[in-house]
Amino acid sequence: MIETQNVYKSFGENEVLKDITAQFKPGKNNLIIGTSGSGKTTLLKCIVGLHEPTKGDVLYDGQNFTDMHFKERVHIRKEIGMLFQNSALFDSMNVEQNIMFPLNLFTDMSHSEKLDRANFCLEKVNLAGKNKLFPSELSGGMKKRVGIARAISMQPKYLFVDEPNSGLDPVTSILIDHLIADITQEYNTTTVVVTHDMNSVMGIGDHIIFLYNGQKWWEGTNKQIAHTDNKELNDFVFASSFMKAAREKL
Repeated sequence: MIETQNVYKSFGENEVLKDITAQFKPGKNNLIIGTSGSGKTTLLKCIVGLHEPTKGDVLYDGQNFTDMHFKERVHIRKEIGMLFQNSALFDSMNVEQNIMFPLNLFTDMSHSEKLDRANFCLEKVNLAGKNKLFPSELSGGMKKRVGIARAISMQPKYLFVDEPNSGLDPVTSILIDHLIADITQEYNTTTVVVTHDMNSVMGIGDHIIFLYNGQKWWEGTNKQIAHTDNKELNDFVFASSFMKAAREKL
């Protein structure tokens, strides 16, 4: 389990996160939702160590990640997989090489073992045989799936995903959601997803944290959202649903 305890984050005089205490549960899809500027990605980056909290702590299974030095964090970083919003594939590497990149960094596996792992991960994301394609030859959805394959190559205990459906059509978005959910369940992964996609929220939101103006404003399941009396959450859900319906009519 991942925990944040009274996490604050400021950039200069701009306080982005304010006293965030939350738990992210293993074997569940933990979604962080909220409007643009609410602090979703900043919270994610604080959890994985790309930002340091101004105040507060991040714990991985009881281990205080915030208090660790860089070298002490390595054993936890090896258990982290991350899919960035733009997939962050290396343009100069083909699919196979992209997936093997973390294996080259963090393992002593032989080349044949790395190749076997890459092929296994490609099968998991339904891209078997696409090893030699380069990112420029892939669709947006395929890039996301390669990103997921790379993220799971190290068999991560913790999986972080930032806006997985950004720029994707509705059908591909649902496929990505199901893929993330299947991986989470199969490996009992602690998965944390930043999203503003209400289809994702209602489809795979086992545990949801709603941020508003940098604060944790609501917490619950996707089933509980329909019955909440939280005004700001209702406004967010309605606005998201309305805008999505409007875009689909264009």
